[in-house]
Amino acid sequence: MKKLATVLLSTLPLLAYADGLPDLGDTSQEAVSPQQERQIGRQSMFEIRADKSYLDDPEVNDYLNQLGYRLVANSNEPSQDFEFFAINNAAINAFALPGGFIGVHSGLILTAQTESELASVLAHEISHVTQHHLARMIAGQKYDTLASMAAVAVAILAARNNPQASQAALVGAQAGLMQRKLDFTRSYEKEADRIGIELLERSGFDTRAMPAFFERLQKANSLQEGNAPSYLRTHPLTLDRIADVDNRVQQLPYKLVADSLSFRLVRAKLQAMEQSPANAVAYFTSALGPQRFGDPVAQRYGLVLSLLRQRKTDQAELEFATLYQHAPQNPMLETLAGQMLSRKKSGKEVSAFYKKALQRFPQHRALVYDYADQLLREQNHAQVIKLLEERIIGTPTDPRLYELQAQAYTGMNQPQPAHRALAYAALLQGNLTGAIQQMELAKLSGNDFYQIAAIESELKELYEMAAARKKK
Repeated sequence: MKKLATVLLSTLPLLAYADGLPDLGDTSQEAVSPQQERQIGRQSMFEIRADKSYLDDPEVNDYLNQLGYRLVANSNEPSQDFEFFAINNAAINAFALPGGFIGVHSGLILTAQTESELASVLAHEISHVTQHHLARMIAGQKYDTLASMAAVAVAILAARNNPQASQAALVGAQAGLMQRKLDFTRSYEKEADRIGIELLERSGFDTRAMPAFFERLQKANSLQEGNAPSYLRTHPLTLDRIADVDNRVQQLPYKLVADSLSFRLVRAKLQAMEQSPANAVAYFTSALGPQRFGDPVAQRYGLVLSLLRQRKTDQAELEFATLYQHAPQNPMLETLAGQMLSRKKSGKEVSAFYKKALQRFPQHRALVYDYADQLLREQNHAQVIKLLEERIIGTPTDPRLYELQAQAYTGMNQPQPAHRALAYAALLQGNLTGAIQQMELAKLSGNDFYQIAAIESELKELYEMAAARKKK
């Protein structure tokens, strides 16, 4: 079992401070340090993950992180930690928080007509982070402490998602003056454009995608008679800025870049999710009909997902058989194949499929989750523990892994590590009270002296964090 300190290092260092948080107004602190940026972003993410709009879909978020890190690898800060995540919102928007946390609305993913267009938005947001634009905005409020900066970051997020509600959010954050600074300055935007274009080129994407996406947003703005897409309100787009981007890319060689299958499948998955099952089935059926449009592999994938939502299992199986026979290998298709197989088969045949699939796609979290669920159904608890321990070493901040681990320990009649794992899951989800409750139960669930001593030490840390939170 991983120690709480390992989880804390990746999640809540900000709350571990006592009431002596650094004062950003002090003359010795002219800027927010990279460590403080990361702390602010982590604290903000607890609020985001707790919100119902957070899209907790491992396949969508894994794809965004794969795409994002392809760009980050070519940035001026390739060692900077980033986390890319999706927000289930039809608004055309994306945003960056201090410390490398970048959110993308589902509406923007669906609006992007090519993967290079989506990459252009991520490249722009990555550049805001690597140039520390948000940190420089926040550091300008010299009277604020680091603790209140996390609240300001959440207020910025609230304002970007719902500008009409921004004032209420900002009052709660004691950041009334931030109202005038919610939008990046023109110089920041131009700098993010310039560096973003360089990222696109170095990462092998079509640089012309950036001005193409901007121009389409501008056109959408004029069609909506002043009700601009959210991305235009939070990233002011002028004719001068579009012209500057266009001039830059015209000096670069043209590059035709094909979209990845994962990009097309993610868009189909979001299309299937945002409509009612009946409407989604009608849409994808039409796309595959005589007037067919779009990529048939992605469209059929969306149709299978929509039929499953409509509980038309037999038809979904027929469509998936056609899809799986002709489509290239892809982890999202393997995940769906496993889910389809588990509807008809049980036992070792299903677990053998997942074991083989994970050998091909070892980092695909949805496969890990489904394999663990299958092993739990088979009551193969020891194998679940082994599977998850390996994954937790690589991804110690995934609460779902700890929840599955707790189920395995419960099946083995080991309540103490089960409660401890649930405590880590609760902590990672920002539920400090739940973490304390589960750790208290862990303390009462065993009599091993060394285990109890470790749990008491972790409980002490959790109570200190709770006390620090009350003082904020």
